[in-house]
Amino acid sequence: MKSFRKELWFNTSERMELINITSDIEKALAESGLREGLCLVNAMHITASVFINDNESGLHGDYKDWLEQLAPHSPISRYRHNRTGEDNGDAHLKRQIMGREVVIAVTDGRLDFGPWEQIFYGEFDGRRRKRVLVKIIGE
Repeated sequence: MKSFRKELWFNTSERMELINITSDIEKALAESGLREGLCLVNAMHITASVFINDNESGLHGDYKDWLEQLAPHSPISRYRHNRTGEDNGDAHLKRQIMGREVVIAVTDGRLDFGPWEQIFYGEFDGRRRKRVLVKIIGE
């Protein structure tokens, strides 16, 4: 079995952004040369997420509204975590809801998706540099 590792870096201009990274992952898969296996895509920061869903702007707006209702950013005093001097208690909760990683099957050198599936990086405490790990194993 072979493995391939790559890091993707993001620095968002907004506190919360959802970025389609499917083409980045497809490029990493092509670089790997692997034809069969598994592809792990993992947010390496505890206030960011990687998830799979539809690339539809209405859904993305719904996600942002829903996450903000579940874990509003302000008032920051509502989160015990923020008593440490942080202001991102909400971002930790949003990450927990959206998930840390996804695993996608690789078949015949392609990501083996269902209809409409795309990979997204979810940033919930943006405006600084963060990374995503891509790890592909197989033959």
